Amino acid sequence: MNVLLGALLVIGVAAITITLMLLVRRRAPEGSYFSDGDRASGVFGVLATGFSVLLGFIIFLAFDSYDQSRSGAETEATVLAQQVETAQYMPKAVSVELTGELVCYARSVIGPEWSALEHGTLGDAINPWGGEMFRTLQTVDPKTATEQSAYDRWMDQTQARQQARLARVHGAEGIIPTPLWLVLAVISVVIFLYMLFFADHGERAKTQALMMGSVTVVITLLLLLLVFFNHPHGQGVGRLQPTAMERSLRQIDSELAIVGLDLKPPCDANGRAN
Repeated sequence: MNVLLGALLVIGVAAITITLMLLVRRRAPEGSYFSDGDRASGVFGVLATGFSVLLGFIIFLAFDSYDQSRSGAETEATVLAQQVETAQYMPKAVSVELTGELVCYARSVIGPEWSALEHGTLGDAINPWGGEMFRTLQTVDPKTATEQSAYDRWMDQTQARQQARLARVHGAEGIIPTPLWLVLAVISVVIFLYMLFFADHGERAKTQALMMGSVTVVITLLLLLLVFFNHPHGQGVGRLQPTAMERSLRQIDSELAIVGLDLKPPCDANGRAN
């Protein structure tokens, strides 16, 4: 959800609730429907406080998940660049092949995999080039101490890259369960309905509109923030994009050019096999 759409949604919801408040106000008695305003305000304070504490806790957990995805993307890109360097110390028979597959892995993450994350369709799918690297590695027979050390290092880096990928994709399908969304929706409706009973024919319309509008805007913004954290990948302000992997891919291309390696990856620009 982009900023413009979010702003329009907030304005639309606020307009609806304010209109309802002003319509109810026309037939409301002076002093609101409550005979004891202090008692009614106390009950509303309990409702609002409970809702804000619950929503704040959920937002905190959602932000933590968002941060894990961001950190996972950064770590995955960094480890992949390190694996390119490690691949240069592997046996010559597979060194270039592994390097090309790493480049294709990065292109696949930037292209179709990130698109699948944005639309929530990645599921349990693995990066196909991760499987290709595993098959290539099965043919490796390290002879020298350098090759053996590179082989061991490669295995450690592969595990680190896989863990980072899991952190990056774990929130792609949404981390907040449906029952929790239902609870938040019901509580929000209860608060709005309760606010209508504060309609007061003796109060100025502007004051009544401001009272309902401010509550509506705050609750709607918090729910939109939760929606944002629930689906962190994609386009829009603040959403996660493959910036780290794009940076690593540029660094890899520069390093390969410096060492004079004329690499022809077995894939196209989107990481699809040729």
